[in-house]
Amino acid sequence: MPAGYPPLGYGAPPATGAPPPGYGAPPPPGYGAPPGNGAPLGYGAPPGYGLPSGYGPPLGYGAVKPGIIPLRPLSLSDIFNGAVGYIRANPRATLGLTAIVVVVMQVIMLLAAIGPLAAANPLETDATEPTLGVLGTLLASVGTGFLVSWLGGMLLSGMLTVVVGRAVFGSPITIGEAWAKIRGRLLALLGLALLEAAGLVALAGLVVVILVAVAVAANGAAAVLLGFPMALTVMAVVAYLYTALLFAPVLIVLERLPVVDAITRSFALIRHSFWRVLGIRLLAALVVGLVGNAIAAPFTIVAQITLAAAATTTMLLVGTTLAAIGGAISQIITEPFNAGVVVLLYTDRRIRAEAFDLVLQTGAASGPAAPASTDNLWLTRPV
Repeated sequence: MPAGYPPLGYGAPPATGAPPPGYGAPPPPGYGAPPGNGAPLGYGAPPGYGLPSGYGPPLGYGAVKPGIIPLRPLSLSDIFNGAVGYIRANPRATLGLTAIVVVVMQVIMLLAAIGPLAAANPLETDATEPTLGVLGTLLASVGTGFLVSWLGGMLLSGMLTVVVGRAVFGSPITIGEAWAKIRGRLLALLGLALLEAAGLVALAGLVVVILVAVAVAANGAAAVLLGFPMALTVMAVVAYLYTALLFAPVLIVLERLPVVDAITRSFALIRHSFWRVLGIRLLAALVVGLVGNAIAAPFTIVAQITLAAAATTTMLLVGTTLAAIGGAISQIITEPFNAGVVVLLYTDRRIRAEAFDLVLQTGAASGPAAPASTDNLWLTRPV
């Protein structure tokens, strides 16, 4: 290799003389290489290289979930998991409240059922046909049971609504606190229950009057032919009204609305999501029915055997009591889930229709330590 050339593998010798423009004067002795000379510090991708600020998943990607549900539009699994989650998070309030209400309901219904049996003494008399008095007593018993069940269910759903409302933010609640919250809304809930029951009775009475009028004016065959399409129509009307009024008890409790305003707002929330709400509600009812029947099955089987083999009125009373116990246990387990589904469906409708998740997130920022402030968030209405 000729003299004066650098060895292979090396570049040109460093330039001497004045530094290139932009470097400035050389540093004093002992200061080392000037800043920026050669490869920059951390050569390669700059620190934090990636998507610009404001893009990509933020820290803790996903919807805020302070309690039983994420604060975003809810899926079916979110609703069902939340309905189970609030029971697990607060079993004393949910199962305790349910047990108190259901036991009182079942005792009243049991007394209404066994009273006519004990009075009529059907297995220990020689009567071959029931008297009008016995039939009237039985009808009164059935009516009493229906009314107690309706009113008790409305009261229970209202009390559990308070528990679910707190559980959305991860806040616990005691039975005493739940009762204090619901106490001022009892008359409104009672009014709603009576109004719904009266509407149902009026609808059934209208159908009976029409069928009787047709049977008298024409004949029984015409009444039968008319009865089938009329029954389908009544079922459709009942399904629609049941779904449209589904949120009314929740609105009375959480938004503290009077009865008429709660009914109007329930119709408004349901309007654009009727089939989704109805479908989820029917699916929840199917789940509740399957689980409830499975729980009550042992009591029901024993009660049926006892009633079938009953030779005395006492045996009838025992069988009826066993059936009532099975029904009570079944309701205590399943009713909290039922109520939870309704409240979370209401929450989902407000999130989708009113962007209510943004309001709920302000409560999530307060944390579960401020339940009074989060209770008031349900009162927020769209502008």
